Amino acid sequence: QVQLVESGGGLVQAGGSLRLSCVASGGTFSSSAMGWFRQAPGKEREFVAFISWSGGATYDADSVKDRFTISRDNAKNTVYLQMNSLKPEDTAVYFCAVNRYPWGTAKKSDYTYWGQGTQVTVSS
Repeated sequence: QVQLVESGGGLVQAGGSLRLSCVASGGTFSSSAMGWFRQAPGKEREFVAFISWSGGATYDADSVKDRFTISRDNAKNTVYLQMNSLKPEDTAVYFCAVNRYPWGTAKKSDYTYWGQGTQVTVSS
């Protein structure tokens, strides 16, 4: 059974930075693309970024482009999301997830396992 545990969330002022981590266990992490999603209160869960199995390809949502960076360390079974220049509209619960494909996609239904999420709150 695949388990994903996110950490690194918290309260930060606008313009600040946070680094989220997601540790995977119980599966073939190094052969799977990984993604980050977020869900704000009353809104649908939305795509943030994905990274391919090797880390050679990444893709970010337009809303976070040039501010967020996804990366991974396969030796540590960990995927990261570095978030800079945070805005109040980035406030949400952030989830990591395992993609069924090695190359990565932005489609929520392509993700098979999900973590419990970590809260990120950005104050103005």
